[in-house]
Amino acid sequence: MSAEVKVTGQNQEQFLLLAKSAKGAALATLIHQVLEAPGVYVFGELLDMPNVRELAESDFASTFRLLTVFAYGTYADYLAEARNLPPLTEAQKNKLRHLSVVTLAAKVKCIPYAVLLEALALRNVRQLEDLVIEAVYADVLRGSLDQRNQRLEVDYSIGRDIQRQDLNAIARTLQEWCVGCEVVLSGIEEQVSRANQHKEQQLGLKQQIESEVANLKKTIKVTTAAAAAATSQDPEQHLTELREPAPGTNQRQPSKKASKGKGLRGSAKIWSKSN
Repeated sequence: MSAEVKVTGQNQEQFLLLAKSAKGAALATLIHQVLEAPGVYVFGELLDMPNVRELAESDFASTFRLLTVFAYGTYADYLAEARNLPPLTEAQKNKLRHLSVVTLAAKVKCIPYAVLLEALALRNVRQLEDLVIEAVYADVLRGSLDQRNQRLEVDYSIGRDIQRQDLNAIARTLQEWCVGCEVVLSGIEEQVSRANQHKEQQLGLKQQIESEVANLKKTIKVTTAAAAAATSQDPEQHLTELREPAPGTNQRQPSKKASKGKGLRGSAKIWSKSN
């Protein structure tokens, strides 16, 4: 497996600067270098250059066609036109296979090994897994190899160049997405409105309960004060009752003294007779 290579625009910018002044065979050679260079997976800017488009009507038309295959096509497309296109190096084959996986990942996120083996023209699973691992290290895609279920699960993949005839389809897709977003936004606004109404109802109910509680406290306070006023005594009457002895208290005390006196007189008489 090759060393880790990240997708950056640095190499691409260098090739674009060189391509501005190149023509003919020099430009065709530069295009082959671009197709083989690691980290370069986007070719739209190169295709938009007037001098590159001129190759389509020159002796290097096959090189221009090969560039369009790398920009928009797959490895299967190259095999279908291999007789009319320049041969590929191993690095170019692997890059075009990486781009082919990206194209498949744009359609389905779980790609069976059988589909990949056929689309990439590989002989065994070991070659396929090595190719996918190489693409992951190059940051072309991110995912995992499910060896038990024999499939590639893609979480992310880079974008590819877009052909002009695909712009209408993309615009329709974006329009449908915008309509869907508006529907979702409308539903969210409706939910927010309902939530605000519920909040207002709860606040009104809270205020009503607080008002009833306050009125109930006032009623209880007034009722308690009235009951206390009805059961309270006159202060002067209360002092008079405190000064007067309790009923029966004076009758009991004299009787006790009288009994004591009688007892003493009786005892005196008995003592005198004995003398």
